[in-house]
Amino acid sequence: MSLISILTPEIKKAVTLLFDANIDTIEFQATRREFEGDITMVVFPLLKVIKGNPVELGNKIGTYLVENVTEVQAYNVVSGFLNIVISADYYLDFFNDVKADKQFGMVEPNPDDKAVMVEYSSPNTNKPLHLGHVRNNLLGYSVAEIIKASGKKVYKTQIINDRGIHICKSMLAWQKFGNGETPESAGLKGDKIVGNYYVKFDQAYKGEISELIATGLSEDDAKKQAPLILEAQQMLLDWEAGKPEVISLWKTMNQWVYDGFATTYENMGVDFDSYYYESNTYLLGKEVVQMGLEKGIFEKDPDGSVWIDLTEDGLDRKIVLRSDGTAVYMTQDIGTAIQRVKDFPDVGGMVYTVGNEQDYHFKVLFLILKKLGFDWSTNLFHLSYGMVDLPSGKMKSREGTVVDADDLMNEMMQTAQTISEDLGKLDGYSEDEKTTLYRTIGLGALKYYILKVDPKKRILFNPEESVDFAGNTGPFIQYTYARIQSIIRKADFDFASKTFSAGEITLHEKEKELIKVLALYPEVIQNAAVNHSPALIANYTYDLVKEYNSFYQTVPILGSDDENAKMFRVQLSKKVGETIASAFKLLGISVPNRM
Repeated sequence: MSLISILTPEIKKAVTLLFDANIDTIEFQATRREFEGDITMVVFPLLKVIKGNPVELGNKIGTYLVENVTEVQAYNVVSGFLNIVISADYYLDFFNDVKADKQFGMVEPNPDDKAVMVEYSSPNTNKPLHLGHVRNNLLGYSVAEIIKASGKKVYKTQIINDRGIHICKSMLAWQKFGNGETPESAGLKGDKIVGNYYVKFDQAYKGEISELIATGLSEDDAKKQAPLILEAQQMLLDWEAGKPEVISLWKTMNQWVYDGFATTYENMGVDFDSYYYESNTYLLGKEVVQMGLEKGIFEKDPDGSVWIDLTEDGLDRKIVLRSDGTAVYMTQDIGTAIQRVKDFPDVGGMVYTVGNEQDYHFKVLFLILKKLGFDWSTNLFHLSYGMVDLPSGKMKSREGTVVDADDLMNEMMQTAQTISEDLGKLDGYSEDEKTTLYRTIGLGALKYYILKVDPKKRILFNPEESVDFAGNTGPFIQYTYARIQSIIRKADFDFASKTFSAGEITLHEKEKELIKVLALYPEVIQNAAVNHSPALIANYTYDLVKEYNSFYQTVPILGSDDENAKMFRVQLSKKVGETIASAFKLLGISVPNRM
């Protein structure tokens, strides 16, 4: 049992017996390092129901706990904080319970619980995935894995934006400038080829605008009258009309992109259970608008457009259907959400991984779905995240200045190779082993650097800083894991089978501190799931590694003269290694056996 679950009923009992009062909740926090104790109860909230001095209250409760709770060894009170010292026996018993548990921290899903659908990636098919998509994918994938570990069934999905004027721009540029180029003939991934033509369209379009301005047109008129944009707009109309040659080219070029995306996703280590395509969903939601009109949720303007008035909810009026009867993005998102629940009837909530520039959009979407009466609408969450910046400045897709996701991953592997070679720790590795290690370190550095930051915060990404082998980085944690595996390989004795009782071994303070951090892992997973924050997992893992390294530097492990201590410390090291690997798996990060 966790300390909180042991202490909570006992403290409530103490309050009733000592003060003839009842309390509903008890506030706990970690004991500050400068004070003795393992867990701290905050006494101040008791003053709402009990009159008295908080120090006196704390002393009375502390005395009761020492006398009545076997796990409590001692206590001290600092101001209104009751610092509780837990016996080493509790930590030894806890460790014995979890040391062989391969699923430590994980909760099996309850088949009666509703599933959660997590949407992430959701790219456009006119360009490769870029740095912004990297944060999106890593966040969405990790949150899905964390929610799954917390005991929920999870579906991973994305909606691919495969229609619209931006798609037609790439198609038109390929028609004009492509000379039949294919991924095979160019030796390039298909998404890169299509992205190149998106850039070429913009370059040619700007040239036409300049020429028209030179003839005396205003810039706005030149942008509207440039032949290329008129041709792209006509191509979009032809696509909507189902013109065979346009549809054929659209399918061909989109497939190039899908194949390219699949390679990037595989290299990034993310996956999906289902795919939705805007070309199939953009008409969804129109019938829902009619239902909303009948219920009085939506209102029709004289020009035939349909709106929802959310001013009483602190928002504004939002259009859901244009006057010509065509849907807007909001309509599509309403329809897609409803369609997903139809496709996956056990879904009871959704997480949308989308940048913070769409915060308002999702406030409106969730409120509309709630007003339409869908009970699952109360379990919708916008996983809003900040942008990723580089020292070189802002990225622009149409100008070709984005940081390509594939290029970034390759750069990370090359940086890992350079640093690893400089450190000179690769003796005895084959070339294949080196390549695998560079990949593990490079991608681990990238993922950890991004995921350790609270999703809401903007990131300035520094590739070289992320591959540092010291500090709060992926490679530092991976190196500690590899160090533990080295200890286990060198332990040429049966260390795993023996279970130590309190009389056989006395826990060193560093062992106790390390087990304390281990014991937090299940709670950290639950908190990370509730808060949709991989950063909580990342920073917990760093804290665990720091505590292990302090233990490693303070007490002898394989060099101990006490055989029981030696066996126990290898057991403890092994469990820490397993927990590092488990936590990193939730972040989508691999761990190496050697570094």
